[in-house]
Amino acid sequence: MNVILMVFYLAVALGALVFIHEGGHFLAARAFGVRVTEFMLGLPGPSIGFTWRGTRFGVTAVPLGGYAKVCGMEPGPENPHMERALAFISSRGTVYADDFAAEAGITTEEAVETFYALEEWGCVVGPKRADAHNVFRTRAARDAASGRALAEGTPRAFDDAHELYMRERAQTYRSLPFWKRSVILLAGIAMNLLFVVVAFVAVYSVFGVDMADAQGALNHVTIPVWQAVLGSFAYMGQVVIAVVGLFNPATVSDTMSNSVSVIGMAVVSKQYADAGPLAFLFFMAMISVSLGIMNLLPIPPLDGGRFVIEVFQKITGRVVGYRAMNVMTFAGLALMLVFFVVMLNQDIHRFIFGEM
Repeated sequence: MNVILMVFYLAVALGALVFIHEGGHFLAARAFGVRVTEFMLGLPGPSIGFTWRGTRFGVTAVPLGGYAKVCGMEPGPENPHMERALAFISSRGTVYADDFAAEAGITTEEAVETFYALEEWGCVVGPKRADAHNVFRTRAARDAASGRALAEGTPRAFDDAHELYMRERAQTYRSLPFWKRSVILLAGIAMNLLFVVVAFVAVYSVFGVDMADAQGALNHVTIPVWQAVLGSFAYMGQVVIAVVGLFNPATVSDTMSNSVSVIGMAVVSKQYADAGPLAFLFFMAMISVSLGIMNLLPIPPLDGGRFVIEVFQKITGRVVGYRAMNVMTFAGLALMLVFFVVMLNQDIHRFIFGEM
């Protein structure tokens, strides 16, 4: 029973914090007019929900964490056939990739890649499970002029193909200037750190804590909001020092030995949950600052890694290609896997020998 509770409490904490993180990306993207086709509570998969203003909100079959599908974040240069493909599908509503390949004089594989790129932009819907071929459809939308609903797979009226293409592109992440793309990338981290500040204020300034005085007697005290905010910043600074220690040969061993994996977090989550709601809120704040700071690391696919790539592209004027992005992502995942395995091994020994 204890193990089940440990997993449950950790799932609640991580799920809520990842959802808050993705909410930051969602809010920033929508603030800049970028299309977000999905904002879900849970891991990608089958879902239930509703659609509002072009975004599907809902809960997936595995309600752990969450994700926001921000359109136009695919790496590499723009597909050269997208404008023609968008006009082709908009005039017909439902098309086969083979037909567009024949008209454009390209291979079926290139046509499929082009339509999937448009799907990343939120313009079209890809093949469904029941489809026998590479069928693509226009996405259900609302006509801006008349306000009437346009069903999925129906034609779209337009006067100029290039104007249509630019209008759709203007609603994507890649159309934005550098500073707006940076805000979207870092908004999730900002939400995690904002949660830490709010949690510290709630625990120490709103509800208060029991503290022992010089004689050992417990007194319920609250502190000014500004002190709670400073305390949250001080704690963030400690986490930054710890994370930096992972990459310092002189301190990496000590830092790793004092770190925990999901097993350790699960054990600690139950301890804080047993201590009460405020203690559990403080635990969530500790996890939130770790998620935020770790996401700042310049390692793809973390937000910090994507931000460094944006900086590189801005300085050099070169676009990082899909293959290069995959290589960097694989290397980043491998590095994180090493850290995870080492900490997991430590926690297994701690858990088995009852050191926690």
